Amino acid sequence: MADALVHVDDVTKKYTTRGGSVAVLDHIDLEVPKGDFMALMGPSGSGKTTLLNLIGGLDRPTSGRVTAIGQEISRLSSRELAAWRSQHVGFIFQFYNLMPVLSAAQNVELPLLLTRMNKAERRRQVEVALGVVGLSDRLKHKPSELSGGQQQRVAIARALVIDPELILADEPTGDLDAVSARDVLELMTRLNEEFGKTILMVTHDPHSAEVAKRIIHLDKGVLSQEVRV
Repeated sequence: MADALVHVDDVTKKYTTRGGSVAVLDHIDLEVPKGDFMALMGPSGSGKTTLLNLIGGLDRPTSGRVTAIGQEISRLSSRELAAWRSQHVGFIFQFYNLMPVLSAAQNVELPLLLTRMNKAERRRQVEVALGVVGLSDRLKHKPSELSGGQQQRVAIARALVIDPELILADEPTGDLDAVSARDVLELMTRLNEEFGKTILMVTHDPHSAEVAKRIIHLDKGVLSQEVRV
């Protein structure tokens, strides 16, 4: 697929345990087109998060190749991977991963500290990102002063602040109540449709997966089914 943003080619990931070698992913092939919103589903232990981490350069395949945003990331050094992630990929996690002693604005600013932006430029980027997620009035609030849904929106703003081509979300609604989860999913749909962000979301929840354009099923390390929605 010529316009694919991500290519996963014949990827296997094995971990060594006391009982021997275990294949978490077994000869996976996957393409994620630019502008796609893909949900990755499967039972616990099926390899969903492992695949997400390989695509985001947080882990390396045992064999095979991962190419993302024109770069074969499976060949990059650790330093090169860190630089690549900081420029191209936004991560959203289930438990927000916010620094409790920092304000919302300071949490969102963290990825920009790795760039050459000056303080004024960073502040503008932070204000834009928090505005996109509807939290312009919460810049100075610390995580403990925000609801779970608001904390996740801060985390989404942190992922957005570098203006990434690719957003990787691992169970982004898994720790939220139904109303907050719906708000977060609506925001992610907006990021995809209005801002053109390519999104790959791991979820165990069929209702969350329904907002995606495609649903991919992973079972025992093998891609088993694709559903277009």
